[in-house]
Amino acid sequence: MESLLSWLSLANIATVLCATNFIAFAAFGIDKWRAEQGRRRTPESDLLFLAALGAAPGAYAGRALFRHKTRKQPFSERLHRVAIAEVAVLVFAVTWHLAG
Repeated sequence: MESLLSWLSLANIATVLCATNFIAFAAFGIDKWRAEQGRRRTPESDLLFLAALGAAPGAYAGRALFRHKTRKQPFSERLHRVAIAEVAVLVFAVTWHLAG
């Protein structure tokens, strides 16, 4: 457990979050390209899973830039829920860090 805690530096967390956000962003672009080509698509559950890994900002950016999944109401609601959950976790983590 101690080795895990020593790995959890702010730099490592930031690196992982940057990578997951880039992957989510790219996944939206790839799925849009596949849709235009009539190819097999990325399941919405996979896109939401990527967003839930801390990559909601990347998902929103890819969604906006590629104009992909913007009119699908159930997907939009689920993505909003993921983003709200991420904000709640962030608020909790900052509060816990400042209190500790």
